[in-house]
Amino acid sequence: MNGRTLVIGDIHGALKALEQVVERANVSANDTLIFLGDYVDGWSDAPNVINYLIQLKTTHNCIFIKGNHDELCLKWLTKQQHNPQWLIHGGQTTVDAYSSIEKGIIDLHILFLEHLENYHIDSENRLYVHAGFTHERGVKNETFPKMFYWERTLWEMALAMDKNLTKENVLYPKRLLNYNEIYIGHTSLTRIGISKPYKAANVWNIDTGAAYKNPLTILNVDTKEFWQSDPVNELYPLENGRN
Repeated sequence: MNGRTLVIGDIHGALKALEQVVERANVSANDTLIFLGDYVDGWSDAPNVINYLIQLKTTHNCIFIKGNHDELCLKWLTKQQHNPQWLIHGGQTTVDAYSSIEKGIIDLHILFLEHLENYHIDSENRLYVHAGFTHERGVKNETFPKMFYWERTLWEMALAMDKNLTKENVLYPKRLLNYNEIYIGHTSLTRIGISKPYKAANVWNIDTGAAYKNPLTILNVDTKEFWQSDPVNELYPLENGRN
């Protein structure tokens, strides 16, 4: 039996929320799970999130995309280097969480983070990427790979577009013509006061603000049905997350 393709937004250390959406979506071993990145930095369960994902990979078809916070965490784990701004934006919680994790586990987490994918394109020509891309001919021609997990112009462009602009119009953004649909995280929908998946042009943003006071989301890309956790701050009432 063919399973579903399910895409999961930015987790930011919220294992309790991840467990909730997996249960609420009734995820089975037949489903393909595509995680859009940012597994760490926010809530206190960052190491436990990665443990969970490593284990999940042994029983399910999982695709793990790289987020900018994952890159920053990997740099800290391997080189003990960090930007002070990283600590402010969730990194300190990750540093604190790893203080009690043994070296053997940390080595496994480093391996996990080193093998994250920059993007994924499925058989229906749907692109999954953490942040976006800049090249008009698509991700395979991207000049600056860091854009896959750092840039925001793709989403800003999609949001600002005239909804009456057709694909045949010379003004239609060429970037968007490369894929039937594009799924991203990275730019929390809290910025526009939304806590459910939101589509602009052919770009679906699945980052519903789990790093803050909103839920984590898992979405069926074929039917657009989605399931959400409780607001994550309610699952971690003694913590601040990235609030």
